[in-house]
Amino acid sequence: MTSSTDAPGDFEALLSYLKEARGFDFTGYKRTSLSRRVRRRMSQVTLEGYGDYIDLLQVDAEEFNALFNTILINVTGFFRDPEAWEYLRTDVVPTMLAERSPEDPVRIWSAGCASGEEAYSLAMLFAEALGVERFRQRVKIYATDVDEEALAQARQATYPTAAVEHLPPDLVEKYFDRAANQHVFRKDVRRSVIFGRNDLVQDAPISRIDLLVCRNTLMYFNAETQARILSRLHFALAPRGLLFLGKAEMLLSHARIFDPVDLKRRVFRKTATTPAGLGQFPAQGLTYERHGEIGSLDQLREYAFSASPVAQVVITAEDTVALVNQQAEIVFGLSSRDVGRLLRDLEVSYRPVELRGYVEQAKVERRAIRIEDVEWQRVSGEVAWLEIHVNPLVEADGGLIGVSIVFHDVTAARALLDELAHANRQLESAYEELQSTNEELETTNEELQSTVEELETTNEELQSTNEELETMNEELQSTNEELQATNDTLRDRSLELDEVNDFLESVLTSVGSGLAVVDREMRVLAWNRGAEDLWGLRGDEAIDQHLLNLDIGLPVTELQPAVRQALADASFETVVKVDAVNRRGRLVTLAVRCSSLRNPSGSVQGCILLMDIVGEAGAPG
Repeated sequence: MTSSTDAPGDFEALLSYLKEARGFDFTGYKRTSLSRRVRRRMSQVTLEGYGDYIDLLQVDAEEFNALFNTILINVTGFFRDPEAWEYLRTDVVPTMLAERSPEDPVRIWSAGCASGEEAYSLAMLFAEALGVERFRQRVKIYATDVDEEALAQARQATYPTAAVEHLPPDLVEKYFDRAANQHVFRKDVRRSVIFGRNDLVQDAPISRIDLLVCRNTLMYFNAETQARILSRLHFALAPRGLLFLGKAEMLLSHARIFDPVDLKRRVFRKTATTPAGLGQFPAQGLTYERHGEIGSLDQLREYAFSASPVAQVVITAEDTVALVNQQAEIVFGLSSRDVGRLLRDLEVSYRPVELRGYVEQAKVERRAIRIEDVEWQRVSGEVAWLEIHVNPLVEADGGLIGVSIVFHDVTAARALLDELAHANRQLESAYEELQSTNEELETTNEELQSTVEELETTNEELQSTNEELETMNEELQSTNEELQATNDTLRDRSLELDEVNDFLESVLTSVGSGLAVVDREMRVLAWNRGAEDLWGLRGDEAIDQHLLNLDIGLPVTELQPAVRQALADASFETVVKVDAVNRRGRLVTLAVRCSSLRNPSGSVQGCILLMDIVGEAGAPG
C-alpha cells in the first residue's frame, strides 16, 4: 500500500533514480511485487515516503546494495528441480551432442545465474557427458546476472557444505575440493565458465547459443518486458538451439518463435521461421529487356553504387570486404585500402553494433535481417539513429556469393516519431484534465484509490463509467460536503483495518513455531516468519499457492490425510510426526499439529498447521 504522503509519480521517480544512478532498469518489473519489496526495505529503515527514501539513497551508497538484495531474490541451488535436470541429462544433452560433430564447439548461456550454482550444474552435466578433457576443449558456458554481488560470489566458486549435501557423493568427490568447511569447484573445469554482467532488458544478447538456460527469471517481469526478453533470447539461439525455462514459466504467447520439446520440463526449441515484422528481401535483381547497347556498363554500376546516398558495405561469402561506397567511407571512416580485408578486422564490424552475428544469421538462414534503433555518434558529436539491413546475396541456384550491409539514417524519422509521441502524451494529458474538472473530486478519488488496494482491480470499471461521471459533475459539486464526510469515514475505517492487520501480523510474527493456514481448497492463506525460517520460502511466495505444490522439504503428501480430515471435521485435531529437510538442507523430525480453522458459527473454513522441530531425522524422538 502506498503511503498517504506519496504523490502518484513518486514510485516512478524512485525507479528513474535507480536507473540513472546505478544503471538498474526496474521499469519492466511487475509493479505489485516490486512495490511490495521496496516497501519492505523502506520499513526496515523506518521510512514511509518514496521521496525520503530517495534522499537516503543519495547520502548512503551502501543502501543500494541492501535494496538490490531485497529486489533481486537470488534463490538457486545445484540441480534445482532434479526431475527437469535429469531429463536434460538423459535426453537433451545426448541429442545435442549427437547432432554435432565431435569437433564442433558447444556454447551455453546461463541467464540470471545468481551465485553460480546453475552454471556449475551445467558444467558438471556436460563434463560427465563428454569427459573433462573434451569438455574443456569444446564447451563454453556464459553465466550472466545483473547483481554484481552475486557474480562476485559466483566467481569465487566456494560453497558451504549444506549447498552440496544433496549432490551425489561421486560428483562432490570429482568436482569439488575441500577447504576448511567450504567446497571449492574444480579449477580446470571452472575455466570454461565465464561470468559477466548482463541486463536481459537493456543489454545485447550473447549470440550463437546452443543451449540457453533462463530459469525462474521471466516470472518477475510484466508481459511486455517478457515479450522483449524472449525476442532477444530467440535471437541469441543458434538454429535449432534449445531454451530451458523454470517450471513456473510458459511460452503460450510466443509459440510462433519457439516449438515445445517437452512442456512439462519447460524445454523449447527455436523455430526456423522468420518472426513477424521482419520482411524478406530478395537478393536477385530484376531483369529488364534491353532495347539497345549500353556502353561502359560496369563503370556505370560502380559509380551508381559509390554515389548512393545510403552507406553500404558488401562482403564476400568468406567475410572479405568487396565494396565500400562513398557514404560508408564518410560515415565510418573507411577507405579503398579496407577492400580485401576481413570484416572482423574493421571497427564497423562491432561499432555501432555487433554485425558478425547478424551476418552469420543472414548467411545461414538465407534471409534479410533488419536491425532497428541502432545509436551512432557522428564525428561532430551529434547522435544519429541507424536502421541496418543485412541482405544475403544469393545466386539463382541458391548459392551464397556475399552479403550486403546497408546503413539507413533514420534520425529524422525517429525525431518525428518522438515528436508524435510527445504530442500524443500532451493530448492524453489534456484529455485527463478535461475529465477532471473538479479539483476537489479528483483529490478525493486519488485518496480513495491509495487507501483501498482492491480499487486497483476496479480501474476498468471506473474508466467505463467516466462518461456517466462527467454528466453527474454538477450533482457531485452540490454534494461535495457529503462526499468529504464519507471520505473521512472511509479514512477512519482504513485506519482501523490497518490496526487490525498490524495486530494480526504481530501475532503471526510472535509465534515462534512455523505456522501455515490453508483454505478448503488447500491454498495457503497465511505463512509466518517461523515458516519462512524453517523452509526458506517467503510469505509472498507461499501465499495463494497450493500446499501440495510448494517446493520445500516438507513431505506434504504425508500430511494430506490429516489436512483433509481437519477440513471435514470441525473438532478434529492431531499431531503428525514427519521427517523433513529444512532450508539449510538438514534432515529433521517435525511435529506438525493439524487442526480445523473455524469461523464464529463453527463451520470449517480451512486448516491450521503448526510446525516444530523435535529432533534430527533418524534420531530417537
